[in-house]
Amino acid sequence: MSVNIEATKSGDEILIAVRGEVDLYSSPQLRTALLEAVPAAGTDVAVDLSGVEYIDSSGVATLVEGLKSARENNKGFYLVNPSAPVRQVLELARLDSIFEVKPTS
Repeated sequence: MSVNIEATKSGDEILIAVRGEVDLYSSPQLRTALLEAVPAAGTDVAVDLSGVEYIDSSGVATLVEGLKSARENNKGFYLVNPSAPVRQVLELARLDSIFEVKPTS
C-alpha cells in the first residue's frame, strides 16, 4: 500500500493528514510535505496519523525532522490521534515523550 498525504490550512495552522504506510519509499513524500508546511504555517503544524497503518524508522526520523524544523522556526508541532501502530513504534523508540499528541486538531 502507498501513502496519501493531504495538507490543509485552517487559520494559522496547517494540518497534514497521512493515510497508508510510511516507510523508506514513502517517507520522502512526508518529509517534503512537512518541510513545506513549517514555513507556511502561521503558528502550528499538526500531523494527523490516525490513518497510518504502518510506520518504520525512516518515517519516525521524518517526524523528528519535522519537529526539529518547527522548533527552529518557532512553530508548534504536534501529532493528532496517532494510530496504534504509530504509538507502538514511538513508544518502542522512546520518542513518545518528545512529541505533543492531541486527540483532534
